This record gives sequence, C-alpha cells and structure tokens, in this order.
Amino acid sequence: MAVNNPYTWGLGRRKSSVARVRIKPGAGAFLVNGKPLDEFFVTEQGQTRAKAPLLATESEGTYDVFCNVNGGGITGQSDAVRMGLARALNSINPAHDLILREEGLLTRDSRMKERKKYGRRGARRGFQFSKR
Repeated sequence: MAVNNPYTWGLGRRKSSVARVRIKPGAGAFLVNGKPLDEFFVTEQGQTRAKAPLLATESEGTYDVFCNVNGGGITGQSDAVRMGLARALNSINPAHDLILREEGLLTRDSRMKERKKYGRRGARRGFQFSKR
C-alpha cells in the first residue's frame, strides 16, 4: 500500500553535524529545529550558506523547508543543512543536478577533526619544552 507523502527528504553532513531536511511545495517557509531560519542561524553567513541551493536553482519561494540538525557548531550545521537541501532539490528535479554540482553543493566536505595523539597536547601541538 503506497502512502501519499508530500515531503522529499535529503540528508546532509559536515564535520560532526547531521541535518535531516524535508521539503514540500509551498510558500517558502524555512524552519530549522522548529525556529525560523534567521532565529536559528543568527549570522548572515549561516543564513546564506543554508539557502544557497534554493538561490542556485532559483526556487526560493516555491518550497517549504523543514530541517532537524544536531551536532557540531554553527558553520557545520549550516553546511549540513545546505547539503541536505541540495540533495532534496536534486531528487525532486534531476535537471538541477548540473547546477548544484557546479556550485559544489552536492559534494560532501570530508574534512574532519584530527584525533589527539599520545605525547602531544592536541593533534599536532607538542607540550611546552622546558630545558630546566
């Protein structure tokens, strides 16, 4: 039995952030963890990064976007939302694939935090040397 579901899903990841993005045709509402976009991502940079796929495909007022994001910080979360939104838009209209790929919105940024090593203060920084 097929379920009539108006939502299209996209999963985005960046650093340690994971965003689950649902979109459906609508008036252009953008909610992140139940809050409007400008309340959740307070900086202009975070807002523009999260909205980048909509601007690239020129579909800013045509979809309602609902995101659940957790883990990481503000930059990682906004980039995770960006990737999830790009994937969802791509699954709705595969013709957008070339546009989104040229903008680099479908490519996963694989850079992660390097692990701490023994005998070091962090990943690479050594302890302060004392001659005496």
